[in-house]
Amino acid sequence: MTESILEISIMEMALRIRRKEISPVEIVQQTLERIESLSSRLNSFITVMGEQALADARIAEREIQQGNNRGRLHGLPVAIKDIFATRGVRTTAGSKILSRWVPDYDATVVKRLRKAGAVLIGKTNMHEFSYGVTSDNPHFGPVRNPWDTKRIPGGSSGGSGAAVAASLCAAALGSDTGGSIRIPAAACGVAGIKPTYGRVSRYGAIPLAWSLDHVGPITRTAEDAAALLNVLAGRDEKDRTSSRLPVPDYTQALRQPVKGLRLGIPQNFFFEHVDSETLSAVRAAIQVLERLGAQTVPIKLQHLELCAAAAAQITLVEAASYHEQYTRQRIKDYGDDVRLRLHAAHNFLATDYVKSQRARTLLQEELAKAFKKVDVIMTPTLPAPPPPIGEYFVQSGDMREHVIDAFIRFNNPFNLTGLPAISVPCGFSSANLPIGLQVVGRPFEEATVLRLANAYQAQTDWHKKRPSL
Repeated sequence: MTESILEISIMEMALRIRRKEISPVEIVQQTLERIESLSSRLNSFITVMGEQALADARIAEREIQQGNNRGRLHGLPVAIKDIFATRGVRTTAGSKILSRWVPDYDATVVKRLRKAGAVLIGKTNMHEFSYGVTSDNPHFGPVRNPWDTKRIPGGSSGGSGAAVAASLCAAALGSDTGGSIRIPAAACGVAGIKPTYGRVSRYGAIPLAWSLDHVGPITRTAEDAAALLNVLAGRDEKDRTSSRLPVPDYTQALRQPVKGLRLGIPQNFFFEHVDSETLSAVRAAIQVLERLGAQTVPIKLQHLELCAAAAAQITLVEAASYHEQYTRQRIKDYGDDVRLRLHAAHNFLATDYVKSQRARTLLQEELAKAFKKVDVIMTPTLPAPPPPIGEYFVQSGDMREHVIDAFIRFNNPFNLTGLPAISVPCGFSSANLPIGLQVVGRPFEEATVLRLANAYQAQTDWHKKRPSL
């Protein structure tokens, strides 16, 4: 087995395991060796579960040999963002405050991965308490982008994005409050889907903002994301916000053609103040879909100017509620940026929170109106490439802005509205940095979003490129 086996898709790995060309033990052993060899360069993991992963791989191998194959994830190494409770393994949320917390239970998504036979390879590094977009962690060190280790991988699920891009796992779990799955997916050149609010359980996930938090996978391809979502999605009685709607087979839905699908192309906001290379790549991606028979429909969306303030206020207030006890007793144990944000929350009034929720309703109504005319909405994921670690401003076309404002600008509208959205790679900049295309769908129509992203990837090879490490 050569190292290239770690770079193939979940679907291909699963096929080769069934054919007995490779074994889970071989895959996990080589994955652990690769993690060790790149740990100092990327810093993607907080905790590596080496011994347990090998033990689980041996169990998976034995089960498969006995004819008990649990599905596509059986025996494959999956990384977990360090906000998800893992029984017997510390869960830090990238913080000093929880650095010694060892849960006695699994988060629902972790439990479902285990049931599917996935091998948990480790807990990934991240922005402290998920409250940021850089993954420059003051307690565990910065995560580094595999395409340029001097740059950020995006955040807050930066370790998960970097680990998938660097072939340190077959897939990873992330969370997304203002773009934290899609941002690192775009910055690291992989796929990341934020499902509809309520589609995937959040039980056992340390929250940032309850009404904005989403859980989803980061993978190499849209097809792999569909395979993960098949395992993760569905009602969970432990999470009252989780939906009772039936879950389709997302991998089967990929086979449907995209001819006739209506692509909504916003004429305002989403294509403004954007890096020129990003604009070119996204427009070229839309043309690929047009050649497959999809139709572009110009749309104009109102109230988007309210997104930044509304999302910031909701996040600040809900985060401050969760952190209330910690900020009273251990305020000095927070990193500077998170501490300042939690302090800022106390300057907001209850009326500010209510106004933000009203703005959210306006936006939901506006997008519902747009989705009567179109099937999906197409946007860039990020307006600018990832900056160097420690640099807090980026050049978004004709506008210089703070990296937080830039990176959540095209993402947080869909956290506010709870709509499903995926980012997939659609090109590279002249500096060899990935560029992301975002596809957004109607509530609980992840199948359509995945189908369109998969059709695009079937026609292009951006997702096949790997960083030179």
